[in-house]
Amino acid sequence: VTVKPGYGRNFLVPQGKAVPATPEKLAEFEQRRGDLEKKAAAELAAAQARADAFALLTVTIAQKAGEEGRLYGSVGTKDIADAATAAGAELQKAEVRLPSGPLRHTGEYAVALQLHGDVVGKLAVHIVPE
Repeated sequence: VTVKPGYGRNFLVPQGKAVPATPEKLAEFEQRRGDLEKKAAAELAAAQARADAFALLTVTIAQKAGEEGRLYGSVGTKDIADAATAAGAELQKAEVRLPSGPLRHTGEYAVALQLHGDVVGKLAVHIVPE
């Protein structure tokens, strides 16, 4: 980015918000950019692998329910994350997406998982009465 000399010399550089564009600094920047791109690609690949693993997994949760299948209470994101972790797949509560709120009936549900900014997975959740 090009700025006026006085603005750069008197404000940006002393505040640590900018550095002069020397060949050494440009090479260092390109090196760091390459490292960050590799790290981001590795995180994306790991998230995609997790999404593929969750697509094959079915989690069963037993809850107390009435005669018509309505649960006494509900199944939320923490319950789903705990059940998936108990099944052997590490899942955080913040990664589970329930846009219509907690699950309140027995049955089978496809729950969305936001594993990465660009990766959305599915997890099959089967809620059975106790």
